[in-house]
Amino acid sequence: QVQLVESGGGLVQAGDSLRLSCAASGGTFSVYVMGWFRQALGKERQFVGVISWSGEVSYYEDSVKGRFTISRDNAKNTVYLQMNSLKPEDTAVYYCAAGPRVLRMSDVGTRRNPEQYNYWGQGTQVTVSS
Repeated sequence: QVQLVESGGGLVQAGDSLRLSCAASGGTFSVYVMGWFRQALGKERQFVGVISWSGEVSYYEDSVKGRFTISRDNAKNTVYLQMNSLKPEDTAVYYCAAGPRVLRMSDVGTRRNPEQYNYWGQGTQVTVSS
């Protein structure tokens, strides 16, 4: 059983940056594909990005591409979401999630659905004011 705890959310202004962290415990962190999702009020949970178990590859939703970067430190059992040039439409609760490895590195980018992940954090609120 893997436990995930997000941190780093807050209230920022448009154009600012934030770095979210997701600390894992209770499992072998380095075997998991790690995803970030977000859910705005009244909307469905949305894919943000995903990183492979090694950190070698990552994929992003189009609206955050070039602004957000996912990284991981397997020695610290932590995955990060660096968010730059934040916009009001980025306002949401952000969740990290852990899912099983895929056979091919190229398949990491197919992990865009919440149903493909086994473990979830409790979420951290990010609010971007205009």
